[in-house]
Amino acid sequence: MRFLRRLVTILTATMILGLLAIFAVLVMRFSTNSGPALPDSITLPDGSEATAFTQGGDWYAIVTAEDTILIYDRTTGELRQTVQIDSRP
Repeated sequence: MRFLRRLVTILTATMILGLLAIFAVLVMRFSTNSGPALPDSITLPDGSEATAFTQGGDWYAIVTAEDTILIYDRTTGELRQTVQIDSRP
């Protein structure tokens, strides 16, 4: 009976330490800023209204209400490419 009680106590302590370790890893993981930084400001062409934003390694893109995708360079902020979306049903 003593052996069983010690075994349960050791198992409980191991589970508590494991949960604390998992919690510590999650806190460390979410406290770091691992993603690319967002641009401070984005200048859209006159009359454009942004509806969506996405980003890649060295670019970010804005989808406008006029069904246009504006792709900007991340380092310079200059417009790289404009893609018109065909909105046929």
